Amino acid sequence: MNEQNSDILSKVERHYQEYGLRARELKNEDNKVIAYLCSLVPVEIITAAGCVPFRIRGDVHEPITKGDTNLETIACPFVRSCFDLSVKGRYDFCDGLIIPHACDSLARTYSTWRYSLELPYSHFINVPHTLSESSMEFFMAELNTFRKSLGKFAGKEISDDDLAEAIGLYNENRDKAKALYELRTSDPPLISGTEIAKILTVGMSLPVAESNELFDEVLEEFRQKKGTPLQKAPRIMLDGACMDNIDFVKLVEDSGANVVVDSLCIGTRDYWPNADVGGDPVDALAHRYLDKINCPRTYREKAGETYDEDLRSRFGDIGSLSKEFKVDGVILYIYKYCDPFGFEVPARKAYFDSIKMPVLYLEDEYSAGTIGRLRTRIQAFLEMIG
Repeated sequence: MNEQNSDILSKVERHYQEYGLRARELKNEDNKVIAYLCSLVPVEIITAAGCVPFRIRGDVHEPITKGDTNLETIACPFVRSCFDLSVKGRYDFCDGLIIPHACDSLARTYSTWRYSLELPYSHFINVPHTLSESSMEFFMAELNTFRKSLGKFAGKEISDDDLAEAIGLYNENRDKAKALYELRTSDPPLISGTEIAKILTVGMSLPVAESNELFDEVLEEFRQKKGTPLQKAPRIMLDGACMDNIDFVKLVEDSGANVVVDSLCIGTRDYWPNADVGGDPVDALAHRYLDKINCPRTYREKAGETYDEDLRSRFGDIGSLSKEFKVDGVILYIYKYCDPFGFEVPARKAYFDSIKMPVLYLEDEYSAGTIGRLRTRIQAFLEMIG
């Protein structure tokens, strides 16, 4: 194994611990860095504008203090953490901020973000909540408005060719992420869930071309390994919203499991769907972000006559993942005050029951101080399915 490959995990660790390191460097080289929250922001448009997309993340180890002087404490703790770090200056290298209409905690706080950070550029993307034809037309108009607005700020007219090139780069990025997941189909897996979570989190802090290079280097590193340090253990899927810190994944694995797949925003929900190529790039982006990302904030018409048929339509992608990765059980991990996922808990549990999949439901704060107390329940669940 060459020296470059042996250093790749150290590079991942450095960029995870010093999150935003590369974006800050690029800012110092006179690049425009555009921050965003949520998987529903079309990063292809940011890249096509010649800007650096940078996904804001929270920090479960940082107490929320300054941010709570501006946001209600009953807002999503993940959003509050992201806001708290932002007003404390951790992401002061950013030139702009994009927030989509994802959930109420994001949509209703956009004006607070804009007022508090006073960035040179900010934009709110009004993402529809239904999948009707008129909704798709509306969303395409919203994306074109964003395209023109960001292009004006960046001093560049964003052409269809620019968008098509960016779509190709991000499709490549998502294909490489899928290849990383394939390393976990074996028993035991060749790469841990903690390592995957760290790599994907770092990937969203880099320009897409550099993220592609990073994923390639990681894939080469693990494909060259002979054997795996991991042991056979209950194979767990994590289901929930945004998990941008490794602490919970590590807790599950330290409790005696292998986290082999997920249905998370910084995971299969975000990284797996590709945009179509060859047609209108804005239409392709509209369909990817509104339809292909299966988020509970988007209402989907009931499919079929029965409740079970509706469950299979809404959550069948999760069931397919559980079969592909030979999952033994699911941990449904939801943040307190996360209404879109919270409202779906009964339906998700009913779906898992219908496919005879054991499930452990946990509701938690976005804090390292509360994660540890879940260990006993996780261990009991692993003993039950083991």
